[in-house]
Amino acid sequence: MYTKMIFPNIPVKDLKKTRNFFSQLGFTFNEKFSDENAISMKINETAYVMMLKEPFFLSFTTKSITDTSKSIEGMFAISFESKEKVDEIFTKALSLGASKAREEDLGFMYTRSIYDLDGHAWEFFWMDENA
Repeated sequence: MYTKMIFPNIPVKDLKKTRNFFSQLGFTFNEKFSDENAISMKINETAYVMMLKEPFFLSFTTKSITDTSKSIEGMFAISFESKEKVDEIFTKALSLGASKAREEDLGFMYTRSIYDLDGHAWEFFWMDENA
């Protein structure tokens, strides 16, 4: 069975800073699912990332929020059409305050990763699917 859409939810400290950061990286938002407590970042027509203010996020769980300065809760990998686009978004993210996580070039797959303003791990990658 396959789902039609995916909406991973992550906690953020400051929605305005988060929206500005990802907007400057070229991402857009679905305003129908965005308000003072959450923003819905569009990855493509079937994938969105819900970014929720920490107190609002906590209303959906009985667990505590991961301290991303010490632990990782997941890694969000997004593919791009070229190595150049990966480099472009990686460099832009660093200039906007992200920190470098790792880089890898396996020939058929090229990855550059960052930690965003809240410490969430994002992998920007290109892959030659024919290799």
